Amino acid sequence: MTYELVIFDCDGVLVDSEPLANRVLSECFQAAGFPISYDICVAKMVGLALPSCFKLAEEWHGRALPNDFFETVQSRTYQAIRDELQPISGVGAAIEAIPLPRCVASSSEMDKIQLSLSKTELAPFFADNIYSAQQVARGKPFPDLFLFAAQQMGYEPKNCVVIEDSFYGARAATAAGMAVLGYAGSGFSQQLAEEGATVFDDMTALPAMLGFGS
Repeated sequence: MTYELVIFDCDGVLVDSEPLANRVLSECFQAAGFPISYDICVAKMVGLALPSCFKLAEEWHGRALPNDFFETVQSRTYQAIRDELQPISGVGAAIEAIPLPRCVASSSEMDKIQLSLSKTELAPFFADNIYSAQQVARGKPFPDLFLFAAQQMGYEPKNCVVIEDSFYGARAATAAGMAVLGYAGSGFSQQLAEEGATVFDDMTALPAMLGFGS
């Protein structure tokens, strides 16, 4: 299959943010009296927008989070990004080796995506071609974000390939009628495969999977 547009997720695909984001999220939950561990955050929340994560926590515990919880999580996460964030190993070279139009479509807020790409020096690869779940009615696992990104970029869904690391994201891409390559860096090999993704675990292999190089 020859693709015309590559749509990259951000967290866990371009930047190695999942460990620090889930550490901060679990610490904030526990500080607010919600006994949700790091492992639970990883297993149940990777790939979801923060409001969806909060909704899950409230449903599990039958009570509301503090009114300022979003601001608390955001503040601590942004600081961790500034202090610690690194790109996924090999991703810059992989992007350079793929001579196709590209964009980012992420569950994160636009400010966080831009900060993450700037911190890791990946921003020049994407210019203004960045799309956030904030821009659509429904985030992943619904297809809205990927369909929106394809529309904005001017491509038919059938001609797009999505690079994802979460099963929620893979499900969204499949629902959008797009091919999915599942990067297993976050540890979801089986779940990605079950959602229809072709799974890989080395970002340097991505160009060849798309037909560029050996």
